Amino acid sequence: MKHIAALILCISAVSCGISAQAQERTGYIAPKLSHAGYGELNIVVPVTSAEPAVWQQKLGNISNALNAANTFGGQLQIKVVSYHAGIDLLKQKDNNIAKAIQELRAKGVQFLACNQTLKRMDIDYRTLNGVAESDIVPAGFLEVAWLQSQNYKVDPMN
Repeated sequence: MKHIAALILCISAVSCGISAQAQERTGYIAPKLSHAGYGELNIVVPVTSAEPAVWQQKLGNISNALNAANTFGGQLQIKVVSYHAGIDLLKQKDNNIAKAIQELRAKGVQFLACNQTLKRMDIDYRTLNGVAESDIVPAGFLEVAWLQSQNYKVDPMN
């Protein structure tokens, strides 16, 4: 968790592009690691919210973390598991959220969908944004727990 928190703190320098004048006004300084590079990290991001603001924050966090890891000697494996109301994230098409999902997929982020949710809500996985049959997991909640047992750190914010 310490590594993830430190990674998130480094995000500003990498992706925000704060100008030198703004840095002076805000007291911003470029981050410096006080430890070894981030190395290999695995993160699972559960999505159970139907709120677009939550999705934007999560997708932004993932993008920023990937950029910071690249800058500070890290390699991330990230899996996003959508279940319950969070399955709506994967219904997004032709908007900024859909574009962010496509960009993150291109960077290796995997988006998984809960089969139990799909059955309960009568959703055909082929109607979801870029979801393949191989992206369907038996139960989203269970998948998060299993990934945690496989050394994935769970993003607690939802």
